[in-house]
Amino acid sequence: MSGSIGSTLRLTLFGRSHGPSVGMTLTGVPAGKTVSMDELQAFLKRRAPGRSPLSTSRREADVPRFLSGLSGSVTDGAPITAVIDNTDVRPEDYKNLSSVPRPGHADYTAYVKYGRIESGGGQFSGRMTAALCVAGGICLQLLEQEGIRIISRIASVGAAEDCGELLSSTAQKPFPVVNDACGEAMQQAILQAKAAGDSLGGTIQCRVLGLPAGVGEPLFGGLEGRISAAVFGIPAVKGVSFGSGFAGTRLRGSENNDLFMIKNGKIVTKTNHCGGILGGISTGMYIDLHVAVKPTPSISLPQESIDLEKMQPVTLKISGRHDPCIVPRAVPCVEAAAAFAVYDALLESRKEQTWN
Repeated sequence: MSGSIGSTLRLTLFGRSHGPSVGMTLTGVPAGKTVSMDELQAFLKRRAPGRSPLSTSRREADVPRFLSGLSGSVTDGAPITAVIDNTDVRPEDYKNLSSVPRPGHADYTAYVKYGRIESGGGQFSGRMTAALCVAGGICLQLLEQEGIRIISRIASVGAAEDCGELLSSTAQKPFPVVNDACGEAMQQAILQAKAAGDSLGGTIQCRVLGLPAGVGEPLFGGLEGRISAAVFGIPAVKGVSFGSGFAGTRLRGSENNDLFMIKNGKIVTKTNHCGGILGGISTGMYIDLHVAVKPTPSISLPQESIDLEKMQPVTLKISGRHDPCIVPRAVPCVEAAAAFAVYDALLESRKEQTWN
């Protein structure tokens, strides 16, 4: 199923943007694990819409209802299923778009494959990340119980970049950057694009701290591929790189190689150009990835499109409620996707050790 991912841990997302609800089923979580509902709700609030002039005006409480898998706040070993109700839907905003694909959206490909364009994007909508964040929020807590943390920041918006190194969590900040002055410049850029009826994209940096060496597999089971597969499930993500990434192509091997050394009795590397992964397996250094997020395709400027039923060109002007920049609300989504992939790989690694 295209809505499912994972190996030892299995995640399935379901629902629609303007349907009654979105939800998730997470299978494979061990019994006896404690999940804080307060922490989970705080995490979901970071992604929720309608809380900033930088985001859509659509307001959703995003409070999950758990149907199975939890006894109070403790996992019972059964599949964890949760549903989030959609309470602020306005499908009438999309009446004139039932046969006209919005540029930059999945409307055209959905029409080709399924014969219809759903209001708000349906299963292609960023609304589906609310359910992803329920699963990822749980995985984040379970990883923290293992001494593994995931932190992230907005690395850039348009041409504006954050300064400083990502060393600690930015989750408590209203705008998650390391340097607040750089963050202010990013926010002004977003507001300027919004005032012009346009949008901006950007990049997100994410780090996994505390993952021991030896987690992952070679070839198609590698950590890069597993994390990337989960992150690419976030609508608007167009690229994922690890460590020095594309910048490493401009270096020589003598510059890009991470030299080994012993520090406090542990094997570490002097640098981390590999992003904490070699041969698909964790090195014990922090995993470092950057995620490219495209500009919001829903803009209020006139755009050229086609009426697919009449086969005639049309000029499209999109109304409704949309983020002028998806990046700020996508930060917890990247954390959620990475947490799911890493916890899945960790559980698989332990299962292999048990068999051996």
